[in-house]
Amino acid sequence: MRRLSLWRRSLAEFLGTGLLVTVVVGSGIAAERLSTDPGLQLLENSIATALGLGVLILLLAPVSGAHFNPVVSLADTLLGSRTGTGLPARELSVYLPAQLAGGIGGAILAHAMFATPTAISTTDRATPATFLAEIVATAGLVLLIIGLSRTGRPAPVIATAVGAYIGAAYWFISSTSFANPAVTIGRIFTDTFAGIAPSSVLPFLGAQILGAGAAIGISLLLFPSVQETRAGSQPS
Repeated sequence: MRRLSLWRRSLAEFLGTGLLVTVVVGSGIAAERLSTDPGLQLLENSIATALGLGVLILLLAPVSGAHFNPVVSLADTLLGSRTGTGLPARELSVYLPAQLAGGIGGAILAHAMFATPTAISTTDRATPATFLAEIVATAGLVLLIIGLSRTGRPAPVIATAVGAYIGAAYWFISSTSFANPAVTIGRIFTDTFAGIAPSSVLPFLGAQILGAGAAIGISLLLFPSVQETRAGSQPS
């Protein structure tokens, strides 16, 4: 199938990433206003994020593939470089700025909707435990997306699975599973429940890159190619 023009796909990535951060930050602001219990705040934030991410994937996957995540786009480029089926490097250089700009814009939009001033976060999150957690969170997310894509799962299945993974990872991963450089950078611009201080960002980004690298390596072992993977998944 012929791809849509690059500007349409990059616009979809900008909007999708931006709205994802709007969901994360906006639901965090709402959770702080509605609840004083941190556990209930996290529950409210995680449910909204899981549902919102699934909806955005369903809406925009036919346009751009619904990456909304620089490490997902990077993995697509690296894994497809041998066969020419992935995101070309030239297009990756357009996707990444669109995602980063969307992430920042999404945080600003969330604050505007709640009439709350945008501010740089003061929430320090970087510890050895959260560094490891972000490696695991990102590796799991990228591996899930690669595996579902290479086994030919339809968009509704991918949307449901990815949303479910992020919703669960809020709870079983100590960092609450940022797993996305664009979302991480966007969350600098909110000094609320969802924020992350600038001093914590570089360790999170490093962990996310390591996690994506691990997922790419594992996927080459489990899902070596689209053809082999789909053939191996058929009943004998």
